[in-house]
Amino acid sequence: MSTSTSARRPHSLRQLRSLALTPLLAAALFLGLGGAPVSGTAASTGSPPGSSSASAVTIDAKPVSTTPLRLQGLSLTAAQVGKWYRWGAAGPTYFDCSGLVYYVYHTRLHRYLPRTANAQRLATTRIYKSNILPGDLVFFMSNGRAYHVGVYAGYGKVWHAPRPGQRVQLSRIWTSAWVAGRVR
Repeated sequence: MSTSTSARRPHSLRQLRSLALTPLLAAALFLGLGGAPVSGTAASTGSPPGSSSASAVTIDAKPVSTTPLRLQGLSLTAAQVGKWYRWGAAGPTYFDCSGLVYYVYHTRLHRYLPRTANAQRLATTRIYKSNILPGDLVFFMSNGRAYHVGVYAGYGKVWHAPRPGQRVQLSRIWTSAWVAGRVR
């Protein structure tokens, strides 16, 4: 193989790569995926797109979580499985029922949520039992007040910190006296 052939090969690869990208770039520009015009570019100065003025495209990319908040909450709650119950504790090592929910939504997901079960019930958006989804909160009621809270896991089960001597666990909902709430 001569040196002129090997010298041409990288050049031809570059041409092929640029030809492969051309339709993609054309489609992105056609769909308007290039972002807003930057001041001083051809688009903002009124120059035609093919003119000799240099143009730069700035894309503001912000990390976006596509996972709904309630599913993030469910995942974080399930990750606490096996940690011991301790009255008044709000993690990360020990939890009571409302401390578990507070730790997940307030401390880890940075959503406003009070510390006690009944205050958490009042701070969430009330939803019908028929509309409950995994990650929503389940408040167990007595005399119009929430005395216990857990995170709905689906299929009639909740993640919760039950009582002294037990650990964070997945349990079946044991009563019909409960209401559901969604963290805003």
